[in-house]
Amino acid sequence: MQGPENPPIPVLLAVPHAGRDYPSQVLADMRDPEFACLRLEDRLIDAVASEVARLSGAMLITAHAPRAMLDLNRAKDDVDWDMVDGLRPHPVRHSQANRRARSGLGLVPRRLPGFGEIWRKRLPREELDWRIAGIHHPYHSAIARELARIRDEWGCALLIDMHSMPPLRQTTTQPSPPQFVIGDRFGVSCDASLVARGYRHLEVSGRIVAHNRPYAGGYVLDTHAAPTRGIHALQLEVCRSTYLDTRLAELTPRSKQLAKSLAGFVRDLGMETARMAGGNQIPEAAE
Repeated sequence: MQGPENPPIPVLLAVPHAGRDYPSQVLADMRDPEFACLRLEDRLIDAVASEVARLSGAMLITAHAPRAMLDLNRAKDDVDWDMVDGLRPHPVRHSQANRRARSGLGLVPRRLPGFGEIWRKRLPREELDWRIAGIHHPYHSAIARELARIRDEWGCALLIDMHSMPPLRQTTTQPSPPQFVIGDRFGVSCDASLVARGYRHLEVSGRIVAHNRPYAGGYVLDTHAAPTRGIHALQLEVCRSTYLDTRLAELTPRSKQLAKSLAGFVRDLGMETARMAGGNQIPEAAE
């Protein structure tokens, strides 16, 4: 958890996919660790988020466990049981909800498009259970506690679930692909005025923005958003080309400018969230 003792805005940033603490056995079990890790990670978006939190005054929760071990934007039963060695639950869940698990991108990613299988062998059931208990549960419990604390203090809370995305392709209808995608589960997870304000802020800053397509948000928003109880949540996807090098592997000086821009975005949404809750005086965040 990162943030001041008395945050000046009712905003929680969360970064679920940038973890890089790889146990040696996990790396040994991967067919091509360097390639798979780079593809699975929201590469170094945690460094950007840390600077955004510092500049804006928002609280920040970052997962250190890598997505290769457990995808924190999936439900704990979104499991491809064909990759697990051990007893299966009965009955095995088969629904639209775990379609991504069966395609290879479930709770534990199994395969990558254009690459194939990530792992050399099946995952022991006891290891899966340990990851759920030791990673998934604590992460989401921490988010729930902090959102409840912020809401109780301010009257409203906003969760910004921060991700990065590979560069989107040009299309005939969109020759300049979006650099940012704001997701709100098609209007379910966040008050429309907050989404509109965030969209306008990025557009006025000269950024190309999309709404819900191709990323509308996932389990994090489904689990933690409760607008009727004063807890709003949106997902922010940031194109990796805006802050990484041409390999999409290392930070560039553009990351500082991006963080400064996003800090303004977070402050703006934080002030609007406070106003929605009836707050009259909002302290200025540190620059």
